[in-house]
Amino acid sequence: MKAFILGLCFFAMALYVANAQSMNDEQKILALSKQKWVWMADKNVDALNALFDTKSVFVHMGGSWGKTQELSIIKSGGIWYKKAGVYTASVNIIGNTAILLNDIDLLAVVGGNEVTHAFMVTEVYIKENDTWKMGSLTFSQLLRPVKMK
Repeated sequence: MKAFILGLCFFAMALYVANAQSMNDEQKILALSKQKWVWMADKNVDALNALFDTKSVFVHMGGSWGKTQELSIIKSGGIWYKKAGVYTASVNIIGNTAILLNDIDLLAVVGGNEVTHAFMVTEVYIKENDTWKMGSLTFSQLLRPVKMK
């Protein structure tokens, strides 16, 4: 009986540790995503270059492209992500992949015009050698009204 209870305690502790590690990764991804919006607003292509995986892809309303073009567009101001108002963010971790959903209003300058759109942004991160890298960033326009003032 004691062995059973002791085994049950170890099992519960293992579940707790596994959950704590998962929550820790979720918190890391949420913080990384939040920092990414700041780097994008600041046009900090050096930090973004380190975050974006070599094979990363970006899907926008006007097309899709890879890392080199995304960094070039940000650096040149072709798209200036001025401010992202994030209303909700959730993370699902599957193995070494994290999928983050952000409900945002994005204030941006595109082609010299200031625009604000409501988006559900999907971010995919891959963990390699204990480091999270972005593999994909997709903007899906929402039909809800813009909340940001």
